[in-house]
Order: sequence, then C-alpha cells, then structure tokens
Amino acid sequence: MNIWSKMITALKGGVNEVGENVIDEHALHILDQEIRDAAEDLNHTKGALANIIASQKVAEETSATLRTKIKESEELVLIALQQKDDALALEISERIADFENIKTAQSESIKKHKEQADTLRDTINVAEIQLKKLKQQTETIKATEALQRAQQLVAKRYSSENPRLRTAIDSLQRIKEKQRHTEAELAADREIAQDSMESDLDRRLREAGITNDASAKKVLDRIKNKKR
Repeated sequence: MNIWSKMITALKGGVNEVGENVIDEHALHILDQEIRDAAEDLNHTKGALANIIASQKVAEETSATLRTKIKESEELVLIALQQKDDALALEISERIADFENIKTAQSESIKKHKEQADTLRDTINVAEIQLKKLKQQTETIKATEALQRAQQLVAKRYSSENPRLRTAIDSLQRIKEKQRHTEAELAADREIAQDSMESDLDRRLREAGITNDASAKKVLDRIKNKKR
C-alpha cells in the first residue's frame, strides 16, 4: 500500500474531516513522494523492457545462427547422398532436426519477447504521459499555493486591523493635515504681502500726485469725446 492509500485508509472510523485536513496539509509532500515512487517504478519497468529486448536480440541471433547451420547441414546431406552414404546422410539429418526444433523454440521465444516488449512500451508510454501530467499539476498547485500565501501575507500585513499599519496611516493623515494647514498659512502670508505692496504703491502714487481715481467730470469728458 502506497503513502496515499495509507492516508486515505486513516480517514475511516469517524475521523474523516480531521483526516482530510491532515492530508490537505501534507498533500504536496504526498504528491512529491508519489511522483518519486512512480518515477522509480517507471525506471524499473524500463529496465525490464531493456532486459526483454536484450533477450529477444539473443534469441534472434541464435535463430539466425541455426538457420545458417541448417543450410550448411543440408548441403552436407546432399554430399553424403551423392557419395551413397545414407547412414551419414541420416545422421546429419538428425542433427538438422535438432537444429530445427531449437529454432522453433527460439521463434516462440522471439514472439513472446516481442509481445512483452510491445506491452511494456505501451505501459511505459501511458505511465510517462500520466507522470508528466501529474508533475505539471503539482507544479501548478505549488505555484498557486505560493501565490496565495504571498497574497494572504500581504493582505494580513496591510490590513486595516493591523495596529502598526493603522498607526502609520493615522500619522500619515496628520502629516497631510499639517501640510494643508501650512500651505494655507503660506497662501495667507502671500496675500497679506501682496496687499501690503499694493497699499504702499498707492500711497506713493498719491504723494506724487499720480492717481487713477475716477471722477464724474472725467467720465463726462470721456463720453463727450466719444460722440465727436
């Protein structure tokens, strides 16, 4: 029973919710271990496939050697028959029969190894696809988990319920109020200074006999001049 099965089994007996929480807390560790176990099993399967292919090649080489020996022995039988040596021809034929029996067994072995190799190849291909998907899903889960932890940390750190942050925000608000107050004072000082400058200029103009004050006579003269 693998780790995951053991953890699932632990859920029995009325502790499902607690058990699920335990599994969720260690889910990524369990997935990592399952991936390592699956990869190890896959490597063992690949090793078995390599052994089967090697045995198949040995059987094929043996079968090819037997074919050569059978062909050579058949030529010897013909020579013995040409020489009227039937006993020798029969003896060689018996050896050919042994070769053919061994070759038949090798052909069956080759066929069996080929079927096993094809089955293992299919198994390996499916396992590799599933393992790749599991790795991708696990990496996605890890990335999402890391992102959510970071978001939770930021949310907690900058929450309005954070007393340190609340104090900093209050201080910032007070600084803004002080700045607005200072800006208002500076604006008032500039206005007062401007009024003072204008009042001083008017005084000096009056003392010099220069004035822009309007009078009824000046207004009447201006209007008369416009009618001409």
